[in-house]
Amino acid sequence: MVSVIVVSYNCAEELRRCLSSLPDCEIIVVDNASRDGSADMVAKEFPSANLIRNETNRGFGSANNQGLAIAKGEFALLLNPDAIASPGAVDTLVEFLRSHEQAVACGGSLWFPDGRLQESASNELTLWAVLCEQLYLEKIFKRSGFFSPYWVSTRCKSACKVAQVMGACLMMRRIGDTFMLFDERFFLYCEDTELCKRISQKGEIWYVPQAHFVHALGASSKVDRWRSIAYYNRGKELFFRVHHNPVSSTACFLINRLGAFLRLLVWSIATVCTLGVVGKLRHRALLWARVLLAPKDPYTKWREVRLAASKASLDV
Repeated sequence: MVSVIVVSYNCAEELRRCLSSLPDCEIIVVDNASRDGSADMVAKEFPSANLIRNETNRGFGSANNQGLAIAKGEFALLLNPDAIASPGAVDTLVEFLRSHEQAVACGGSLWFPDGRLQESASNELTLWAVLCEQLYLEKIFKRSGFFSPYWVSTRCKSACKVAQVMGACLMMRRIGDTFMLFDERFFLYCEDTELCKRISQKGEIWYVPQAHFVHALGASSKVDRWRSIAYYNRGKELFFRVHHNPVSSTACFLINRLGAFLRLLVWSIATVCTLGVVGKLRHRALLWARVLLAPKDPYTKWREVRLAASKASLDV
């Protein structure tokens, strides 16, 4: 049996389509204090699903850990609520893990609704990969393994071993009696990078493009664009601190800020050249200014909310 864990946050319509696409399996929905009726919709329309209602937004990794802790399946599939499983996709991943004993995790191919392939499998995250990302080298030299060293989905035409698959569609097998859990220091973004780093120490991770999922990228992430980028940058920096050292983390921080500064410079020049009459250009310049000036740790407010909620539960 496979357990499918879906973490939701204000995405009732996407969540409905996601759950409707799943085969007969154990479904666990962890709702992160949605205000749009997502949890009520699950309770009404999918009564067989195991629903966990969080009183606060606990973040992606922490909420998935709640689901993994109660999952009964031989395998656990972590699936974003804005992803739709094509017929047979979940079974394809299960069959792959059953036929590859050395594989401890795998992920399917993710496709935009318009039919374009998304990048969802990658090599290991390195400072060189971060630099290529921030300097746009990976965009300019998409086919270069040197200047585009991270994402590999478009280069894998058949199943291939990778360092990481995206947490939007990640299937794991039990290791012993339990599933490996996320590091809850990560609130949003790069928690899957960190998890896959530890999973790879237990066995192989594979990208299985034959398992198709349609993924409306970003539809389930209700976070301001600048804040989303700040969380992503912080996730990378925290990854290097956890798995390398503070020097690497600081280097990643400086590279991220360099990228934000260069983008701010480009969009500011474009705004000045158009006399500020083009709203889109002004918006982009403001976005990158906020990213550049974002606190080093944008999770602070989230931690305060979680701490307050924990204290409140203890006082009850």
